Amino acid sequence: MIVAIDGPAASGKGTIARKIAAHFKLPHLDTGLLYRAVAVRLLDRGRSLDDEKTAAEAARGLDLASLDAERLRERSIGEAASRVAALPAVRAALLKLQKDFAQQPAGAVLDGRDTGTVIAPEADVKIFVTASAERRAERRLRELADKGEDITLETVLAAIRARDRRDSERAVAPLKPASDAVLLDTTDLDIEAAFRAALSIVEAARAGRGRG
Repeated sequence: MIVAIDGPAASGKGTIARKIAAHFKLPHLDTGLLYRAVAVRLLDRGRSLDDEKTAAEAARGLDLASLDAERLRERSIGEAASRVAALPAVRAALLKLQKDFAQQPAGAVLDGRDTGTVIAPEADVKIFVTASAERRAERRLRELADKGEDITLETVLAAIRARDRRDSERAVAPLKPASDAVLLDTTDLDIEAAFRAALSIVEAARAGRGRG
């Protein structure tokens, strides 16, 4: 069973995906970490985030087992990853890695921004998780405050909207729901309610295909 969960920043898709993967004992891939890892390699080498050739070389050399998730989830890396993700050569370099992950014998859960449209269009379940920009900014602000960062809600909201714009307007694999994705709006849901709603979507899909 392949489950593709897409959505904008701070919508809750990553947490939902991890909980779905744990529930069904499936491997999980946060595809956004791959672009963050490419961005980190460029930054560590002092290269421009627009250096497409070097970025593509970094993408081709990625090893999933060596990703440092804690560092990659830093806010500054997320902004850099958004720029790197718009580079066609980087997306092409990472495509096979992500497709291979999805095609594991038992299946997999992937979350990102194009998993249902580009990476695994054949996925058994596609969910597009969304929430209002204001609610997503509030969530991100709480995350940052827990990490000791001093930042205003207005700054976070502006960053969220800028990220949405970049992701939705990029020429290659823009952020958008797959035509057969189920929309899950988490604006008024806490994470447990969002997980239960997502689980119901997955279970309904499994029932429809004989619980494969």
